[in-house]
Amino acid sequence: MNHKERCKYLEERIKRLNLIGLALSTENDLDKLFEMIMDEARHITNADGRTLYMKSEDGKVMDFKIVRNDSLKLIMGGTSGNDIPWPPMALFDEAGNPNHKSVVAYAANTGKTINIDDAYKEEGFDFSGMKAVDKSTGYHSKSFLTVPLKNHEDEIIGVMQLINSINQDSGETVSFSREMQTEIESLCSQGAVALTNKRLVLELKNLFEAFIRLIATAIDEKSEYTGAHCENVPRITMMLADAVEKIDYGKYKDFSMTEDERYELYLAGWLHDCGKVATPPHVVDKGTKLETIFDRIEIIKTRFEVLRRDAEIQLLKEQIELVQEGKKADGLHKERLDKKISEIDDDRAFIEKVNIGGEYMPKEDQDRVVNISKKYNWNNNGSIEPFLNANEIENLCIAKGTLLPDEREIINDHIRITIDMLEKLPYPKNLRNIPEFAGGHHEKLDGTGYPKGLKDKEMSVQAKMMAIADIYEALTAADRPYKDGKKLSDAMRIMGYMKNDYHIDKDLFEIFVKEGVYKKYANTYIAKNQIDKVDEANLIK
Repeated sequence: MNHKERCKYLEERIKRLNLIGLALSTENDLDKLFEMIMDEARHITNADGRTLYMKSEDGKVMDFKIVRNDSLKLIMGGTSGNDIPWPPMALFDEAGNPNHKSVVAYAANTGKTINIDDAYKEEGFDFSGMKAVDKSTGYHSKSFLTVPLKNHEDEIIGVMQLINSINQDSGETVSFSREMQTEIESLCSQGAVALTNKRLVLELKNLFEAFIRLIATAIDEKSEYTGAHCENVPRITMMLADAVEKIDYGKYKDFSMTEDERYELYLAGWLHDCGKVATPPHVVDKGTKLETIFDRIEIIKTRFEVLRRDAEIQLLKEQIELVQEGKKADGLHKERLDKKISEIDDDRAFIEKVNIGGEYMPKEDQDRVVNISKKYNWNNNGSIEPFLNANEIENLCIAKGTLLPDEREIINDHIRITIDMLEKLPYPKNLRNIPEFAGGHHEKLDGTGYPKGLKDKEMSVQAKMMAIADIYEALTAADRPYKDGKKLSDAMRIMGYMKNDYHIDKDLFEIFVKEGVYKKYANTYIAKNQIDKVDEANLIK
């Protein structure tokens, strides 16, 4: 090779190393990245055998990651789908001393490159295992190049071992030249940095996800009534997203998401209620209308018992007076007492019932609460007061659920807090829509939702998906304080009304129904006694 040819060759090598460096930096799949390193090593050296080892997390062994041998047609590890049956390479002996008998272990322990011309003539290392394999396969391992992979902190993270450099002209096995060694060392350096960067990104990603799940779990655990809501909403959201991407009809037939966009939506699902960390537990956990730190229904039940006692005492007083007057008591007194007690018991049962809360409280029931308060007087430490105070009446007359308007406002405010929290985070470019996706699940297409009163065109498809997921989970959840989980048919019927009222997206809801998303979730996560037949045709007409 003359000088001109030499220069051209080096230029090509530099160019190729730059290209592989760029490719390594952009590839996110670790297995593919491993294979890119190995393919480039083969291009440089024409090595017949190539093995990539990576150091285990505990730093005690070198795990096989990729094995390739062209002559033996070995293709294992990486993206091949073929497992590597061999045990990892121990870096230390039983006494804890560094293993210097194995070439791979030596390179990993010392950080040195080992270039061997002929393994059968090499006396410094134990090649007995190699020789046994050669004997069983008819292969002849000769030249070896074993190079450690060092990251930017000079830590050994792996080892590349190349076997039998083949002369392209003669087909003979030759030694790995010093020039090859230098190029492979440069490649390994590039590869190690790329691998380390990918691992750091992956570790940060895993940490971020774990932190998100921690917050969501804390929210769900904060109240015995929210169950696994923060976990289930992303499940339903992604099920619906999968269905939308697969359809070939309707308004969303061309909708698609990249992997990054799917991941963004998934994380938003986990974070959609993160603002509930600031919601007071006594509001979140208000399982009955009279509940504060405790359920005040017990106080009112005590008052009713006192009313019964007082009625019985009054009867006894009347009977004593009759005896003192020499008169005989008749049965009318007992009848009046029984009627009074029956009335007291009936009113007590009614108050206990309405305290539970529900989907709707009729006006006549609200009026009865007020009348009960007026009907009886309450002797409070010598002070005669109405049987029910103003706060008790206000709570008992809650028409829907268990929350007063100001308490419901506190609950609703969680979404504003969610948006405020999420907008403060320094997202990478691919996650910047999380606040919008997570913060839009209480918006309605007609603009009557909260917190921003957004309308249809102001909402993303992803936020509309999450709104459907949130509503469906809430309707079917069996752990809410004031209701049992609804039958599937009832939940879907209500959502049908919401579709008709322009509260949720009509086209997305039809996909939710037609593609069986609601059934897929129900079959796994909803109690069997809630699952009944749904009139799908009526829902999507």
